[in-house]
Amino acid sequence: MDKKIFPDEPEIPILPNLFTAGNLVCGFFAILTIFEGINQADSDAVAAFSYYQNATFLIFAACLFDLFDGRIARMRGQDGPFGREFDSLADIVSFGIAPALLVAKAVLFQLSPPEVGWGIGILYLLCAALRLARFNCMAAAPRKEGQSSDFVGLPVPMAAGAVVSTMYLVMYLAGRAPDGAMDLGVFKYVIALAMAGVSVLMMSRVVYPSFKHINMRTRGTMYAIVLIVLTVICIFKFPWVMPAVIFSIYLLYGLVRPWVARRWRNRLEASDGE
Repeated sequence: MDKKIFPDEPEIPILPNLFTAGNLVCGFFAILTIFEGINQADSDAVAAFSYYQNATFLIFAACLFDLFDGRIARMRGQDGPFGREFDSLADIVSFGIAPALLVAKAVLFQLSPPEVGWGIGILYLLCAALRLARFNCMAAAPRKEGQSSDFVGLPVPMAAGAVVSTMYLVMYLAGRAPDGAMDLGVFKYVIALAMAGVSVLMMSRVVYPSFKHINMRTRGTMYAIVLIVLTVICIFKFPWVMPAVIFSIYLLYGLVRPWVARRWRNRLEASDGE
């Protein structure tokens, strides 16, 4: 392509954007899987639950793709405005529309009156879109000396992970009614409150660590390595519980972070304190 004719045509790095594409594809298939569950909901509640479960796995997979795309771009020196915009477009599908649709259909529409469920689902989706737009504006602004790379407000992927993992855990704890349907009982209000809470946190001024400085060359400790290995083992051993635990720890850490001693904060975030 002639750069003289199209001087503003962006370069598109292949590898990091393949991971972003994986994020988007997982979100797309999550939405398709949710619709399959909706089609089965009236005739076969067990099959519908299975589809919702698979949609949850796809959203978790999208979280993994999102975890690595920006990191790979920074390691290769290929981060730029195109990747940032593409990532946000993928995020609104995988972590905005898909979780809102999943939780709304599986849980929120069981609330009385139904308008409450609609309201919480719309609140979540709007806050996710606004959070991504705010992030892009802040990222595009010229960086100031000493400016932190931490997130202002709960990141959208972590918000989606927190909501979906909470629903995943609640479905495990609630079990099924004799007719095979999910009997959530009071737990549906727990999920509704969780979704409303993360919606507010996305647009809040609470600061969350980005861990963007951590890469393959970052020095760790034996304790950190052991902790990571134990966490991975626990995820495979307790798949219903551990995602909710991990996302909840990150969510709560941002809330208590201002009161954590700087020395411990630097250790937890693998930071040098600069």
